[in-house]
Amino acid sequence: MASTQVASEKTTVTSGARPGTTLAAVSVVQFMVSLDLTVVNVGLPQIGSGLGFSAVGLTWVIHAYALTFGGLLLLGGKIADRYGHKRVMLFGLGLFGISSLVGGLAQAPGQLVAARAAQGVGAAAVAPAALALLASTFPSGKERVKAFGIWSAVNASGGAVGVLAGGLLTQYAGWQWVMYINLPMAALALALAWRGIAQDTPAAHRGRPDVLGAVLATAGAALLVFGVVRTDQHPWTSPATLITLAVAVVLLAAFIQVERTTKRDPLIRLGLFANRSVAGANLFMLLFGGAMASALYFVSLYLQRVLGGSAARAGTEFLPFMLGVIVGSTLAVKFGYKFAPRNMLITGGTLAALGYAWFGLMRSDGTFLVDVLGPSVLASVGIGLCLAPAVSIATGGVKPHEAGAASGVLNSTRQIGASLGLAALSTVAADRTGDAITPGGLNGGYTLGMLVGAGILVCGVVIAVFVLPRPARATADGAQTS
Repeated sequence: MASTQVASEKTTVTSGARPGTTLAAVSVVQFMVSLDLTVVNVGLPQIGSGLGFSAVGLTWVIHAYALTFGGLLLLGGKIADRYGHKRVMLFGLGLFGISSLVGGLAQAPGQLVAARAAQGVGAAAVAPAALALLASTFPSGKERVKAFGIWSAVNASGGAVGVLAGGLLTQYAGWQWVMYINLPMAALALALAWRGIAQDTPAAHRGRPDVLGAVLATAGAALLVFGVVRTDQHPWTSPATLITLAVAVVLLAAFIQVERTTKRDPLIRLGLFANRSVAGANLFMLLFGGAMASALYFVSLYLQRVLGGSAARAGTEFLPFMLGVIVGSTLAVKFGYKFAPRNMLITGGTLAALGYAWFGLMRSDGTFLVDVLGPSVLASVGIGLCLAPAVSIATGGVKPHEAGAASGVLNSTRQIGASLGLAALSTVAADRTGDAITPGGLNGGYTLGMLVGAGILVCGVVIAVFVLPRPARATADGAQTS
């Protein structure tokens, strides 16, 4: 479920602020953004058949949102810092609501993909602005702990409600309502923010936000995904694929050069990645994000296209997975006082990999209880164990004033990793399935995708073991050693 960066520099909120209303508005915003990451997944089969998506093209309903959200998240935070968090939050909510309406009215694949991309832009504007408002409204003390506890609970519950609501809405109201559901939430958040949140004073900055860098990074990642996805039509060695991937690499290289030389406020200080904690946590999250997205995608299709369940039933059967993530996140907090974050990542990643390998044993004539429930619980608890420790590692090894930037980079990496991983795994699954549209043929593709996902998670565990620094140990004289 979705996270955002905290503003790296404080802003001053006027005395007209209403803390309770601010908390309510931010909670609605986070619930909406978190719900939107999962509500679409259960409706994918109906979206595909209703608008005429190809098997691989259907993944762009996910890619379009993840790429713009992840690619523009850092820029959204910096723009909010510069021009005011309330102002940017109101803009993001308006864009998110309008694009949700347009998506529900879509009559062709391209229209829905464009609407999803616009939703991602809106989310990239509203999410960091909302969290920064929460941080400045509750700067310290018990009220801050309580406010962020409510925010975390809403963040987790949004994903769980999303899978259930997605199934029920798709079956009983039509897939369009997985888009329309955002309209009342966006309207409520707009009303709360407009009336109850005071205008904040933008903080001073070194330069204008690096818009060019954000465009290069997002375009490069999108072309990379596009090149991988199109390998079902153009082989890896074809000129079309090679040229697309080469242009993507050039754009990403240009992004790095811009970040190194820009006179504007860069999106990322590249020196952050010289820190092993930051580099290792981001590599882990890149792989982790791709594997997590594949579970939501393949298992949703398996429940409906192979087992023949309804959308409402699939949404209900997904609840153990989402609740498992919440349980794992809770355990991570509880055991975080006793075990190092690195060890939690290794444990959680291993459990998730075992769960994915178990998913790889799903049968075309299987059942939810035998083939899905067990691996759902194992994998989701493992995923939940990894979320907080990854953030702790990525932010714990940097200077305090860069913690927000490090957190934002990690969240962007997770979203982009989700898109890249899903592109690769869906292509692998489609290649295995071929032209077969029987339950057995589809099942072969889905299980292969999950097995490759298990391998990706194993790579993440290897990174945690060999790249992340070992936790310090206290010696007899009280000194810390690695």
